[in-house]
Amino acid sequence: MRNPNGYGSVVKLSGSRRRPYCARKTKERDERGYPVYLVIGYFRTREEGLMALAEYNRDPYDIDLAKITMRELFDRWSARDFPKMSASSAGSHRAAMAHCAPLHGMPYKSVKAYQMQQMIDGCGHGYSTQGSIKNLFGKLDLYAMELDIIGRRNSELIHAAPIPETSKRPFARAEIDLVWEHQAEDFADTVLMLIYSGFRINELLGIETENVSLEGKWIKGGLKTKAGRDRIVPIHPLIFGFVKKRAEEGNKHLISLGGRKLGQTRYYAFWRGFMKAHGMSHTPHECRHTFRSLLDSAGANKKCIDLMMGHASRDVGERVYTHKTLQELADALALVTR
Repeated sequence: MRNPNGYGSVVKLSGSRRRPYCARKTKERDERGYPVYLVIGYFRTREEGLMALAEYNRDPYDIDLAKITMRELFDRWSARDFPKMSASSAGSHRAAMAHCAPLHGMPYKSVKAYQMQQMIDGCGHGYSTQGSIKNLFGKLDLYAMELDIIGRRNSELIHAAPIPETSKRPFARAEIDLVWEHQAEDFADTVLMLIYSGFRINELLGIETENVSLEGKWIKGGLKTKAGRDRIVPIHPLIFGFVKKRAEEGNKHLISLGGRKLGQTRYYAFWRGFMKAHGMSHTPHECRHTFRSLLDSAGANKKCIDLMMGHASRDVGERVYTHKTLQELADALALVTR
């Protein structure tokens, strides 16, 4: 059956081609009266070409944008959004993109849900990486919809391995007491700093001495999320002496070794030695769980806990650290005693 005038057509091109059928529409005529075609795409079968032609006539879209590959879309999106996110989040998206290499050259409009799922299932990693890949497709889908490249989000049809229940265990009271008993040992003070501040290990090691106020009795630090970056945490009276001693050493970073910033790899060697020597089995991140547990048990205000932990919360709007706010945080922290 003949297509209506202006609808377009699907023609088979000569020669040996992987996609020999061209879906096209006449957009204008040149000075000699010959048609100038708008090419919608090339397809393996006539039926695929007719479907693409019907889709275009139902909802015309920008042909150039429809040809944008996954790599090109990622580059555009990352250039716009990476400056707004943390380095760790951007790194996670880059790593997820690397796992999707087979799709990099495909027009993003053509990427199907089952192909996205294949990237997740075939990545060879667990729930964390799988979740990162799924998250990336969700971000790219939203950006592609902004550009009118796609009309639906295939990322809503895919799934990643579920996050297992946490195996993190807070320090027991007796274990905290044990750390206090051995506070004079190398870097035992940092274990207590982690327990009574809620900082992550990379956050504690990254704190610069200039961001420690001994007069105000607070530390500014935090790296991971928008809610957690550059948050202010009061210095608990129990660890003030440790912080003061390290700050007065005059190094650039609060936690230093030989005057230089202590890296995580070297720190973990100290950590494992301390845990083994005293019969404990904990990770540095479990200090953060301990901090929250201590505050919860002491009846601290949830808003104050979220502010100190760097968690987003409905009770926490724009972070403005007034004198009143800092006093509220200090009062909440003071509820935690030995």
